[in-house]
Amino acid sequence: MDLDIPEITQNELWIVETTLQERYGEKVTIQEVETEARLSPADRETTECPGMYWEYGHCHFLIIKIGQNRYRSQFFFRIHQQYGTDVDVYEDLTECVITTLQAQADHQREDDDELYSDDNKVTK
Repeated sequence: MDLDIPEITQNELWIVETTLQERYGEKVTIQEVETEARLSPADRETTECPGMYWEYGHCHFLIIKIGQNRYRSQFFFRIHQQYGTDVDVYEDLTECVITTLQAQADHQREDDDELYSDDNKVTK
């Protein structure tokens, strides 16, 4: 399948940069990357898609553009620890980024709560 997925635009980069600046209070470097993704769960073949990647702390984030105004996201700590938002496709980039950041913060909070629970010996 040969689809022509539009490249990342300057406006899309600005949306992500601005959202991250508001979230973290500092500039975060975003890299434009090429990824391969299945556009639907039934697809056997992957399609090359443009994406935006950044790191913050020990977490890596990826927004994949799978079509005009169509995005997917994931975050991961290690390659075998990949997480998403349970939303297959976003049509609004701002919603995609904000929901991804919230999902990562929720995940981090759960990990911290588990680490510092009464059942563990680690103390704050």
